[in-house]
Amino acid sequence: MNKAKYENSIVNVPDFPIKGIQFKDITTLFENPEAFKYAMEDLIEAIDTLPSFNKIIALDARGFLLGGPLALHYNIPLVLARKPGKLPRPGVSVSYELEYGKNAMSVSEGSLKAGDRALVVDDLLATGGTIDCIRQIAKQTGAEVVGAAVIIELDDLGGRKKLEGIDVVSLLHYEGE
Repeated sequence: MNKAKYENSIVNVPDFPIKGIQFKDITTLFENPEAFKYAMEDLIEAIDTLPSFNKIIALDARGFLLGGPLALHYNIPLVLARKPGKLPRPGVSVSYELEYGKNAMSVSEGSLKAGDRALVVDDLLATGGTIDCIRQIAKQTGAEVVGAAVIIELDDLGGRKKLEGIDVVSLLHYEGE
């Protein structure tokens, strides 16, 4: 593991997007090619311990930056999960709760099919609402979410518990944030 080579690239932004939230900003990780490379290497190493999958679902928007290289590495399709109003084609949508509000995610119709086994990729796991939302979308299409991979997990928000039945890997853990 290369954690020491990238964990200091994560910046804490207090009171964003609302007062009381300690936002973990990974855009600074993406701005540092060496740190990003080491994080991707560790993410691949962690993902290799998960059940087999044949699609990667990347979450809007920072998950896209992780999902693209992973889809190329595994030579499998990349499915983009977008926020409302962002899909050019009809999609399957589900709403979910955030630690600071509500949102929804959509996946284009036909991107997931019965029998697909998907890995969900995002920058952060907090309450688990977003990944659980994708699990519900997958279920509607006959697909299954078998794993999730994130850079950061906020352990005290309990997201992993909400994702029972999904194998989750995360590189960095924070509590009391």
